[in-house]
Parts: sequence; structure tokens; C-alpha cells
Amino acid sequence: MNYDKTADSGSRGSERVQIELLRPHEIEAALRECSTVYLPLGSIEWHCAHLPVGLDGLTAHGVCVHAAVDHGGLVYPALYFGTGGGHSHYPWTVMMARDDQIRALIEHALVRLADFGVRRVVLFSGHFAPAQLDMIAELAAEWNGCGHDMKVIARGINMVEGLPIGPDHAGVFETTMLYALRPDRVDLGQLAAFDLDHPSNDDFEESRHDPSHPLWGVFGPDPRRFDPQLAPALLAGAAAWLAAQAAY
Repeated sequence: MNYDKTADSGSRGSERVQIELLRPHEIEAALRECSTVYLPLGSIEWHCAHLPVGLDGLTAHGVCVHAAVDHGGLVYPALYFGTGGGHSHYPWTVMMARDDQIRALIEHALVRLADFGVRRVVLFSGHFAPAQLDMIAELAAEWNGCGHDMKVIARGINMVEGLPIGPDHAGVFETTMLYALRPDRVDLGQLAAFDLDHPSNDDFEESRHDPSHPLWGVFGPDPRRFDPQLAPALLAGAAAWLAAQAAY
């Protein structure tokens, strides 16, 4: 099946909200308008043969950028070191066994952002293994419990409400979301031929941990069922929800 991959919606106005591209006066001007900084978190992790290994960070960053473009704030580059998820043995997966090194990076960023007078920081993880989500939730609770002026909000992409597709790993949801951001990085032609209606094609069957399975590492609906026409609405819904969380 061929899809139009010419438009990259992830570039829409992104340069004015990506903090690494901005000069100091531009950062300060943006934060005077909306004192929110998004810190996207991801991982380097196998997402089957049709998706890039950096999908979690690409998705988290892309949703944050769209939230900032439409509703204000700035976005840090994605942190591509993640923890948890039970996929550490997969090819091209670099998963941290402990979260303390990742926490140290995030905590130092929070201290410095508070020093700069930022009012809100949103930790948004595209990698939604429980260990990762617990880490950022605990970090946010500890920070907020200390009475800092800057508030920290911790969310994961699996928490987004009101979307037409539920979260998964390398299935329809993650394929559709990445297609909305980077259609050039979705290649269903890399998947082996497999009958969509095959009786063993269970969305979460354990056999998908087997390298010989045509959908090795996919846990969710078969990504070949994804509808590219749903991609813009899926991304817009996630970005609007995230911006609303930042406004709490």
C-alpha cells in the first residue's frame, strides 16, 4: 500500500519553539508569553522492522512541539535514554537497567530551569513502561512537595484521553502517531507477509517475542491495519490534551 509521504507536519512552526535552536533573547521572549517548558522523554528501542528505534522520543518530542506551537511554551530536545519495558534483549535497544542516571539528568535540568524563572515543566514520556512512568511521577511529586515556585507535571503518551486509538507498542497507535510526524520513517513494506485474519494473529500474544514471528515486537493491533487519514487528528488530539495538562 502506498501513502503520500511528502508532507512532514512535524516541521510546522517548530523552529520557534525548539529551545536548542533559539538565541537567549528568543527564549526569554517566548517564556514571557507562556512560561512552560516541555521535556520529552523516550528510548532507543526495537519497534519492529517498519519503525525507527527512536520512535518513543520522536513521538514525545513531536507532540510537545505541536502543543507548544499551538498553545505556547518551549520544548527541550528529547532524552533518548529510557528504562523498563522488558525489551532490553531486542536488537538495537539500549535500555537503562536503573533509573538513577536518568533521574540525575532530569533533576539537574529542573534545578536550572527553576533558576531561570520557568514556572512550569512538563515531563512527557513517549516510552510508557511502568518503570519510566513511575520514575517521572515520583520525581514530580518530590519536586512539588518541596514547595518550589516552579511546578513539575509528569505525563505519558499512554495517558492521553479522548483519542480514537488506544496505546500500543509498534502497532496501529504508534505507527499512526509517527506517520503524523514523520511519514518518511514508516515503511510497512519491511514487514513480512502475514495474513491479517490469521487465527494466531492475537494482538498481544507471547509468540510476538519470537524473532521468527512476522510481527516480532509488535504488541497491539497489526500496524498494517493503520489508516493514515487518522494521523492528523490523532496528533492534534494528543497535543491539545498535553497543553491542557500543562495549564493545570
